[in-house]
Amino acid sequence: MLVEVSVQQRNDDEIFAALSDPNRRAILDLIGEHGEMPSGDIASHFEDVTRSGISAHLRILRLAGLVSERRDGRYRLYSITSSPADAVVGYLASVYRNSLHQLTAAMEEATAREADERSA
Repeated sequence: MLVEVSVQQRNDDEIFAALSDPNRRAILDLIGEHGEMPSGDIASHFEDVTRSGISAHLRILRLAGLVSERRDGRYRLYSITSSPADAVVGYLASVYRNSLHQLTAAMEEATAREADERSA
């Protein structure tokens, strides 16, 4: 059976793949804390990653739509974009909403059983 993957699902997969790397999450934290930053400033915060490594991470984040790139002369400035975060939050909320419903039902059942045992 073939499952057709939607464009949105492929984009979500790119977002989660981009977020799976701790260096990319650290880059997002850094840009989130400081606002728009040039790639060189971002790279200066990472002693164990080369500038080309940072560029590769920034490219993955940009292709996933998590950061945007703006050129200013010879500098590339990066900033956070919010719409992919909305997709991630929506996905996680839907997954955990189902889990919370199951947990609520289990707790209500346990409470009802305890009440029945007390009244018996």
